[in-house]
Amino acid sequence: MNNKTLVENLRCIPNFPQKGINFRDVTTLFKNPECMQIMLDELYELYKDKGITKIVGIESRGFVMASALAIKLGAGVVLCRKPGKLPAETIQESYSKEYGTDTIEIHKDAINAEDVVLLHDDLLATGGTMKAAYNLVQKFNPKKTFINFIIEIKDEGLHGRDIFDKDTEITTLLDV
Repeated sequence: MNNKTLVENLRCIPNFPQKGINFRDVTTLFKNPECMQIMLDELYELYKDKGITKIVGIESRGFVMASALAIKLGAGVVLCRKPGKLPAETIQESYSKEYGTDTIEIHKDAINAEDVVLLHDDLLATGGTMKAAYNLVQKFNPKKTFINFIIEIKDEGLHGRDIFDKDTEITTLLDV
């Protein structure tokens, strides 16, 4: 875990978006072809034997690796977006944030009971968005659901993993 090249190329921006937050910027990993290849190879090794049929990318940074991995696994990509961004009929899930609530949605015909789903996003901090996405995907009753993040933030007292059931399979490429 914690590939040296990925760690060296991860940009950290102190006090963004507010004082006291050390923002982990994955765009520096996305712009580097070596980092993209490392992440894709690591993700492929994690999921090549899981029977994944759909990868749900969480808006918007989750779309990048979800799409790349889907090509390599021969899976489809499902977009999980904020309301009003998807053109066909959707189902929604709302969740609490520090200051209010937010909602995400997926097309109503995106997943079925025969699918094995991988949910993917850039980072796990508090876990609220991914927990909502997980709950949303469960409404489709897929065969199995996995969760992956590029980064799990552990050094700031965040315990996002704790809001999921202990039997939920969650993997990360980097722990910081």
